[in-house]
Amino acid sequence: MNSSNIIEVRDLTKIYGDLTVIKDLSFNVKKGEIFYIAGGSGCGKSTVLKQLIGLETPDSGEIYIDGLDYYTDIEKIKQNFGVLFQSGGLFASLTLAENIAAVYKKFTTLDEAIISDLIDMKLASVGLSGFRDYLPSEISGGMKKRAAIARAMALDPKILFLDEPSSGLDPISSASVDNLIKELNTSLGITMIIISHDLASLFNTADRVLLLDKSVKGELQTGTPEELRNSSIDLVRNFFRREN
Repeated sequence: MNSSNIIEVRDLTKIYGDLTVIKDLSFNVKKGEIFYIAGGSGCGKSTVLKQLIGLETPDSGEIYIDGLDYYTDIEKIKQNFGVLFQSGGLFASLTLAENIAAVYKKFTTLDEAIISDLIDMKLASVGLSGFRDYLPSEISGGMKKRAAIARAMALDPKILFLDEPSSGLDPISSASVDNLIKELNTSLGITMIIISHDLASLFNTADRVLLLDKSVKGELQTGTPEELRNSSIDLVRNFFRREN
């Protein structure tokens, strides 16, 4: 594995019944970058995410994450990443503090006082100081995303996977989450893998983009947002120059 890469995927294939969604997909994610996986509906974005975070097992191919082999070290790999699901995934009946505490109680043996201090630190890092006793229903959509990011970062992961982080947000809230992602990436050096088709967020935050398309069951092109917007491939250029 190349030392500059934190994720290496080789010839990934995923088949559901008679439907091949991803075939022989290969790509790398560099340490510390904000890497987008983008594309239209049905292109396989969510499928790739499920393989990377261990929700599903690929039919074939190789995956290395932080130098570890996916097939033999998946449980150890999971300790090195956090996940923000599209819905946020917060427990509705728990306060923000209790949501984050649940992670520490499941995966650590830290005492209550240390957990409480860590919760305050995590909430502060996403701009939610003073909201520890709020229920998810008592805060805005953008704040819920921030709280879910705080929970995903509870164990100080090297990699953060974010599934449609701007989904359901108004433009102002979406831009605020984008800025938070950039701040966390810069200040903590966390590698971000973001699943999205939101062009505004992509151009605001992405270092590189892997563009998938269902017509090829995999990659159309990988590059910076500007490189893809000016691509010689019509499908790529059209995707990045669409109005919405």
